[in-house]
Amino acid sequence: MKLYYKPGACSLSPHIVLLESGLPFTMEKVDLKTKKTQTGADFLGVNSKGTVPTLDLGDGNVLTEGAAIVQYIADQKPDSGLAPPAGTLPRYRLAEMLNYIASEVHKGFGPLFNPKASADWKASAIAALGAKFDWLSGQLGGKTYLMGDTFTVADAYLFTVLRWTGGVGIDLAKWPVLAAYETRVAQRPKVRLALEAEGLPH
Repeated sequence: MKLYYKPGACSLSPHIVLLESGLPFTMEKVDLKTKKTQTGADFLGVNSKGTVPTLDLGDGNVLTEGAAIVQYIADQKPDSGLAPPAGTLPRYRLAEMLNYIASEVHKGFGPLFNPKASADWKASAIAALGAKFDWLSGQLGGKTYLMGDTFTVADAYLFTVLRWTGGVGIDLAKWPVLAAYETRVAQRPKVRLALEAEGLPH
């Protein structure tokens, strides 16, 4: 498998999951502005959406969208515990959380990365994210990870988006449960390895 990524972007999530799974993989960096990979290839020829993460399965198939990619990886290594078994209620709870992170939290950062967004729009986005962080804090209360005591693909995704707060003017210290959670996840050896590989602070 080959993961197409941009350092620090949402592709960090499947990068962490791949390392946690122990499955063999390679990586190729993408310049999302030029749509070229580090080898000079046309990225749009790999993924016509032009987005990361993109996972080349090595058999002619390519998967896109982070929530789908991380579940695919987890299912290649069921004994990893990265996702509950397919068809069980816990698995649907995991999908529920992945969808929430993707549609409510990840997307909520959009205006904060948009140079054309007005100050009012950004302030509104920050307020909306604050409400999501309140809810997540409640979900995490008394738990080590989102689904309980076991690290899952949902934790890789939430950790990735929480890392963006510092760069957009959100002080995660306002949500001590989330701040402690981010620190806890960052201490996992495979998470540290992913951060180092992408040249990110840890």
